[in-house]
Amino acid sequence: MAYLSMGEAHRRITEYLNRFSDAVSFQDGPSLKHLLSVSSNSPNLLSLADSLNVFQDANRLIKQSDRYSQFGEMLASLLRSFQNYRIGHLVDAYNAFEKSANYSAFLQEFRNWESAWAMEAMYVIAYEIRVLAERADRELASFGKTPEKLKGAGSFLMKVFGALAGKGPKRVGALYVTCQLFKVYFKLGTVHLCRSVIRSIETARIFDFEEFPVRDKVTYMYYTGRLEVFNENFPAADQKLTYALMHCNHRSEANIRMILKYLIPVKLSIGVLPKSGLLEKYNLVEYNNVVQALKSGDLRLLRHALQVHEDRFLRSGVYLVLEKLELQVYQRLVKKIYIIQKQRDPSKAHQVKLEVIVKALKWLEMDMDVDEVECIVAILIYKNLVKGYFAHKSKVVVLSKQDPFPELNGKPVDS
Repeated sequence: MAYLSMGEAHRRITEYLNRFSDAVSFQDGPSLKHLLSVSSNSPNLLSLADSLNVFQDANRLIKQSDRYSQFGEMLASLLRSFQNYRIGHLVDAYNAFEKSANYSAFLQEFRNWESAWAMEAMYVIAYEIRVLAERADRELASFGKTPEKLKGAGSFLMKVFGALAGKGPKRVGALYVTCQLFKVYFKLGTVHLCRSVIRSIETARIFDFEEFPVRDKVTYMYYTGRLEVFNENFPAADQKLTYALMHCNHRSEANIRMILKYLIPVKLSIGVLPKSGLLEKYNLVEYNNVVQALKSGDLRLLRHALQVHEDRFLRSGVYLVLEKLELQVYQRLVKKIYIIQKQRDPSKAHQVKLEVIVKALKWLEMDMDVDEVECIVAILIYKNLVKGYFAHKSKVVVLSKQDPFPELNGKPVDS
């Protein structure tokens, strides 16, 4: 940092306070939002933070002028947040920002303003409270202390949600805050807390989903789609994640990749393989062998893929979804045997000996006996992945002559 005189520091702080006051007085939302973004690292705000570390008595400047009195406490805490963030004291930066954000005057004024001019400013506050809390918790963890700030951020965001969820133009901001809450709950591992805000959005008559901004609708569908994956409600997960993919900005490859990371396992579960090149395009190559295993009926390849990428799949929460694809792999193996038999002797193609399936599995280095295979085929029939019945005495599964391997009726993944 270049040398900064006391007088120059005084001037910069005063300029910031005047800009804040003018933004509120003239209801200039775009200007106000830039003045609240602690973590943006913008040159103007970095300059402000440096000035605060030179001129230590900013509170006196706030108290001296009636222009700032309405939001005096908020501004004092906000400036402390900038100052601490600049020197890397992240817990102190969060504590100061939370105090500033919780200061009732601004939130109360926001409720009272009839227009939604300060909506973007409220978005910034909601974003900053979450981001600063995450960084403060990492700092606490590095000191061997219990991370606790993100939980407090979630409580504050619920207050903001309450301020936005009423009637009027401000209600369109409720979905943005909901998405910030989702990010908090997923980070904390308390996804069950999402249910109450989902009910508010999806059952309240005051909300028309289509009136929300596209950005927020995509984020909302992404997180609710992930929740449906956890609940193993794959048709609903498919619908929500597909919506997110179709409406996501096509230039935002990182966001598309995040959506596909969950949509692809869902599609695989309903019998749809991704289009050629999609996995490479979005760097999702961990699914390559999973797809190949489904195509070839290679159980060994599927288990190897799950083992190699176990940590990644567990972190994403899709490991159990992919593990259950084993039944589809068994179905594909039986289907391949059926196709080979049909080529050799069409009249007997529908009679598949269990011993033949055992031999195929042994060739894949999967050691199973006839009883184990019979149990697996019984599950395939029960799950309607195979149409047929057992001839127990001869240890043969007799396949239906019409549509012995029903499709799961999914839709392809688009790029």
